[in-house]
Formats: sequence, C-alpha cells, structure tokens
Amino acid sequence: MSDIPALDPPRRTLMGPGPSGADPSVLAAMGLPILGHLDPEFMRIMDECQTMMRRVFRTANDVTLATPGTGTSGMEAAVMNLLQPGDRAIVGICGYFGERIAAMAARTGAEVTRVTAPWGSPIAPEDIERALRDGPARLVAIVHAETSTGVRQPVEPVARLAKEAGALLLLDCVTSLGGEPVDIDDWGVDAAYSGTQKCLSAPPGASPLTLSPAAWRAVQARETPANSWYLDLGLLEAYWDSRRAYHHTSPISMTYALHRALALVLEEGLEARWRRHERHGRALQRGLEAMGLALHADAAHRLSVLTTVRIPEGVEDAPVRGALLERFGIEIGGGLGDLRGRVWRIGLMGESSTPGNVLYFLASLGGLLREHGFAADTGAALDIASGGLNP
Repeated sequence: MSDIPALDPPRRTLMGPGPSGADPSVLAAMGLPILGHLDPEFMRIMDECQTMMRRVFRTANDVTLATPGTGTSGMEAAVMNLLQPGDRAIVGICGYFGERIAAMAARTGAEVTRVTAPWGSPIAPEDIERALRDGPARLVAIVHAETSTGVRQPVEPVARLAKEAGALLLLDCVTSLGGEPVDIDDWGVDAAYSGTQKCLSAPPGASPLTLSPAAWRAVQARETPANSWYLDLGLLEAYWDSRRAYHHTSPISMTYALHRALALVLEEGLEARWRRHERHGRALQRGLEAMGLALHADAAHRLSVLTTVRIPEGVEDAPVRGALLERFGIEIGGGLGDLRGRVWRIGLMGESSTPGNVLYFLASLGGLLREHGFAADTGAALDIASGGLNP
C-alpha cells in the first residue's frame, strides 16, 4: 500500500561522539538466523563473546559480560550494584559523564563526594588522595575518556590511591575501549564498562562490563538488593555463567554484532588498532590547528579518538554542523553542558578512523568556515594532516 512508509535512511559519515560507522560484516551478522536465548549454539556464541571481551579489556576476570542496552546500562549496572545506602563514593568529574556517574551514585543512597576539574583537564590524583583522607570510601569512580571534553584521564595513579585506601576503582571506558590503550588488570581497575557503538564499531545496544574478584565479592555481599532488577549483576551473571539461569530474552542479533565486532578488533590487533587511532587523531588535530583553530583539551591529555575544537568567534555552532550534515553527509557533535555552543566534538572511532575521513572532514569544514567569515587555511590543514597519516 502506498501509505506505508519506506525505510530508507541516508548514508552518513559518522564523525561525532558516537555512534561510529560499522564494518559491513558486523551489520551482516545481525541478519543471521535468530536462535533462542537458551539455545546451546547461542550459549556457545555468548561464551566466545565473553572470551573476546576479556582479551579486549585485558583482564582475566571471570565476571565479564555484556549488559543489554547502551553504555549507560553498563554504567548503571556497575554503580547500582557496587554501592549501597550509606556507602561513600568519590566521583571524579571533569565533564558531562562524570556528572552522570555522580547522579546515579546519589540514587543508590550513597554519600557522594565530587572531585572536580575544569572541563578540559583531567582529575588531579592529589585531589582524589585528599578526598580519600577525609574518610573511608567504598568506591572511587573516574571516566577514562571523557566524551564531552576530549580528555584522557591517567588511571594508574588513581588506581594505586584507591587500593591503598581499600576502595574499589570504577572506570568508564565507553569511548576508549578498542581505540585507546585499556589494561584493566595491569592498571588495577576493579570494575569497568564500555559500549558497542564507539571504538568497537557495532550498533548501539550492548555494554561490555567486567568485575574484579574484589568487586564481585562486594556485589555478592550486598545487604540489600540492587536498585535495578533488570541490571542486577547477581542475576545477569547467572545467565552468563555455566548455570544459564533465565533472566531476560537476550538481544540475539545484537550479540551476533558484538561477536563480529570483537573479532575484528582482535584480528587487527589491539596495539595496531591503538596506533591507527593515535595516528589519525593526531593528524586531525594538527590539521585543525594549521587551519587556525584552537583545540580545547589540555595538550598532554588529549584523546586521539575524540577531539574537541573551539568554535571560532563570530561563527555559530548549529549552522556549521547542519551544513556539514546536509551538504557533505558528515555528522559531528556539539558541546554538552558547560561546553554547549563553545566546541565541536569530532570522533575518529573504529571504522570511522580513516585517512579519507580526516581529509574529507578538514576540506569540508574549511570551506564552510570561510563561508561563515573565518579565514580557514584549508590548504595548510590538508598538507599538515596528510603528512601525519602515513604509518
């Protein structure tokens, strides 16, 4: 019938803060035959996903699984299961997603101590140390790759402080896993979560999560049930381990996509993948600076997978982003929270991290900025970026 709408989404070059593009084989995996969520063959696929997630997280943790939902489901599962009423949580906040962790922690009934830094700088370990000296804490939580600011948080100094104080360390790896170096066991991280739609380059819909033995003991020792039934890790873990206890109908096709995406990460090799993201991210950043733009994040702590660039004076945010999308099919992100209207967020994550995307974006942005009255040196940007793209 003619009144039934057709489904025909346009093709985009996804260079925002997520989702990223996906390899055709990942998308094809979602079209494979659907199995029952307790089918022995699906259990085998889950086991393989679990093994690959451990390798990508660089952990030996038994409790490693994927929560159903986007990265926020992993965040909520970790926070809600590790904290109880009366616990104290120290949350490092240097951007929008640190604020989200703090908001979730408050909903558990925990006492939340916020340790802050300017939106563009990482949390100083000495500020965490000072908060730990003020009293015992159950949990210290930080964001490894702050998607709102483009800042990479040093993890190991904070992990040492948490361990010395007898606190668990929670790490948000939503934007970093598969694109920036992540080493859960060597760093001493107790709980970490990520998302499929960023550097793992699968559609949004699952959140890899891993818990150390200490974190798992804390979950098992809870005196009250977790605030979320659906994300109760005691129930979810029983579905992912050998008991296969029914909890929910697993997102079958999404699990296929996760399986294929993890396989592609491991086929490329973690170190090679990290080098690729570093090379392309730095080429983009040097190109933006050569164009005459200023980067926002502290130079020593800039992510390679997500770049924040300041919007030049006299140029409006939305018209430029809208023109990039409508005329060139390029999606980038605007600022969040304190940075709304002040920065653009440019992602080079997973399948979207290519030399072609770097050069296409710089050429497109440079032309638009000139139309909007900013004298962008597009030629210099392309020359500088091109020089940094070769392995």
